[in-house]
Order: sequence, then C-alpha cells, then structure tokens
Amino acid sequence: MIPRYSRKDMAQIWEPQTRFRIWFEIEAHATDCLADLGIVPKEAAAKIWEKGRDAVFDVARIDEIEAVTRHDVIAFLTHLSEIVGPEARFVHQGMTSSDVLDTCFNIQLTRAADLLIADIDELLAALKRRAMEHKDTVCIGRSHGIHAEPTTFGVKLAQAYAEFTRGRERLVTARKEVATCAISGAVGTFANIDPRVEEYVAAKLGLVPEPVSTQVIPRDRHAAYFAALAVVASSIERLATEIRHLQRTEVLEAEEYFAPGQKGSSAMPHKRNPVLTENLTGLARLVRSAVVPALENVALWHERDISHSSVERGIGPDSTIHLDFALKRLTGVIDKLLVYPENMQRNLDRLGGLIHSQRILLALTQKGMSREDSYSAVQRNAMPVWRGEANFLDLLKKDKDVTALLSNAELESLFDLGYHTKHVDTIFRRVFGAI
Repeated sequence: MIPRYSRKDMAQIWEPQTRFRIWFEIEAHATDCLADLGIVPKEAAAKIWEKGRDAVFDVARIDEIEAVTRHDVIAFLTHLSEIVGPEARFVHQGMTSSDVLDTCFNIQLTRAADLLIADIDELLAALKRRAMEHKDTVCIGRSHGIHAEPTTFGVKLAQAYAEFTRGRERLVTARKEVATCAISGAVGTFANIDPRVEEYVAAKLGLVPEPVSTQVIPRDRHAAYFAALAVVASSIERLATEIRHLQRTEVLEAEEYFAPGQKGSSAMPHKRNPVLTENLTGLARLVRSAVVPALENVALWHERDISHSSVERGIGPDSTIHLDFALKRLTGVIDKLLVYPENMQRNLDRLGGLIHSQRILLALTQKGMSREDSYSAVQRNAMPVWRGEANFLDLLKKDKDVTALLSNAELESLFDLGYHTKHVDTIFRRVFGAI
C-alpha cells in the first residue's frame, strides 16, 4: 500500500499500533478467563489490564527485540512484560502464536469489511440518485461496442446498482465467514488451554469460535473473503470501463467531472481525460491479484505452516485499502458525472434509423413473411444505410416486398423510441422497489 491510495480509517486498521493493541486485548481477555477458571491469580489479570489498557506500544522497541528473537509474537510479549511487570508471566498461558495472529487478522478483516460495506452503501445511494435522475434519458445500447437498440442511461445505472447490491451481500457473507477466533494452543487440541477461554475471547471480541482450528484458522475462509473483494473490484472496473467508453470524443455521452484548474495533459491543453476511471481499472487489477495467493494459502502442511503468513501481510492491507479507496473514488465519479442527453440523441440518430431493424423484422414475420425472408429484406435495406448512403425508413418505403405487407404509416410507427423504454418502470421496480 502507498499513501496515494490510502484512506485514514482503513489504513489505521493495519498500522502496527492497532495490531499490537488487538494482540494485547486477545491476551488480556484470555488471561481474564483463565483467572475466572482459577488457573491464574485474579489480581494478576487485573494488573495486566491496568498496565496495558492505555499503553502506547513502542513499535521500535518491539522491532529491536524481534531483531534478536526472530519471532514477532515473542518480541511483543517481551515488550509487554516490560510494561506490565512480573504479572506478565501469566500472559499467553497455554496459547500459541497462531492463536494471537489468526484471531487478530480476522478482527482486522472484519473491521475492514465494515468499512467496505459502508463504502458500498454510499456508492449505492449515489447510483440510485443518478439512476432516478436519468430513468427516462434515452441513449443507445451497445453490444460488441456496436449500436444495438435504445435503452436509458438510468437503466445502465440501475444495472450497476443491482450488481453492487449483490457485491454488498457477498461482503456481508465474507465478513461473517471470516469472523472466527482460535485460542486452541499447539496443533489446536486445547491440551494446555481450556476451550472455554476461546469461547470467552470470541464473545468479547465479537467473533465466534473456530470449530476446528488445527492451530491455524482454515484459510478457505480467507480465500472466500478475498474472492468477494475481487468480485466487487471487477464490478468497479465494469462501471469504470463503461464511463471510459462513454467519454471518448466520438461518443461523449457522459464524462468525468473536470474541476476548475484541472489539467488533462502536460502537452495538450485541450485534453479532458478519464483519469479517475482509468485509475479505478488499475486498482481493480491490484485487488484481484490477491485471489490466487489467497487460494494457494488454503493448502497448508498438516496442522499448520507459515507459508500463508508473508502473503497475508501483503494482501490483507493492500486489498482492503485499495478497494476502500476505489469505492470512494467511484462514488465521487458517479456523484459528479456529467451526462449529455443531447449527445445521446445525436448518437441514436447516427445510423439513420437502423436501431429499429428488429421491429421491422418482427413486423414482417407477423404479417406472414418467413423469418429468413424478413431478415434478408431488412438486411438488404440496412447495409446501404450502414455505409452512409441512405436513410433506413426511406429505403424501406421503396422496397416492394416490405410495402406489400406494411404501409408507410405502419413503417413510421415502428420507428418510435418510446417502444423501447415502455418497461423501464418495471426494471426500476425490480431494482429499487416501489418508485
């Protein structure tokens, strides 16, 4: 992660001070339960909280100790003993490093998920507002990048709203799946620590006990989490790519807001480039890059190894921070998106009426012409229009095969844009509910 793409609240989740604070709370809660079970003195558990509750852990000192011990949890525990004093000997009773590391990682991931879910809520609000604004703004729909049939810009945004709603649901599921706690000791058998300690710590930290931790929390949970992030990132890219295409000079149906004083090019003063949505495309790639390593982390050796550790130290912060930034940026893009209905109308007219070809095809078949003959009749009139040689309706009115079945008035009625948007309200009710 780099500061350029970091927002404060998400970045703080991954700061060393936050991590050590979570480690302390895991250890202190565990010691509390051990005191309740009569395994450690209650006064010792109280002293640990008294000394550690408001402590600011010395990150440089922990790093200094780790340089000797080559073990991050031991370095932390050593530093904690410097803060707490003799009572620190009762910390980490029967626990192993993975109990602390895995439980902490899952807390960080759940906190990150909470921020990401809130981000999506803000994006959904922006999408809904702009979709309602442009519910009836007719524009051309494209398939393969080629003009197909009319739709509305509101329908485009409603599609994105529905997609991000599904993404939100996946994030909620991923959060629930990763919100587990492991305080089970070496190889996860609870040989040296009572299972009630795990239950107690889980309850205190808003987690649930991992059914079988094998010393580490199974990484299928984390693979699902990072996959959920990647799907949201892909949805971001889909919408960003749509905006990038719509901003092309030849299209210019929508455009990123261009602020006063903003510069588009160091060389060409006229440029207004889709830099925000291009940036979102790149950030989506970064978030997706975590998926394969997360999947490969699932297959650890026997009860545990640490091949996943270095991976997660990278993908945990990077994926959540990048996605948090991307969602916020996309919300801003949608909020301020410049929409040009007059250019949408111009593009609707570009092909001289060809966007109504299917209506002609269907009308001819309904009048008795075979589908094959109908297709040939429509296509032979469409191709000159495609080449810019004529107007589609004019050619159809001169085609004897067509006019034998359809009057001029009937042909003209088949060029009505409103025909294509008559079910927009139905789509909106499906997406947004009552409108």
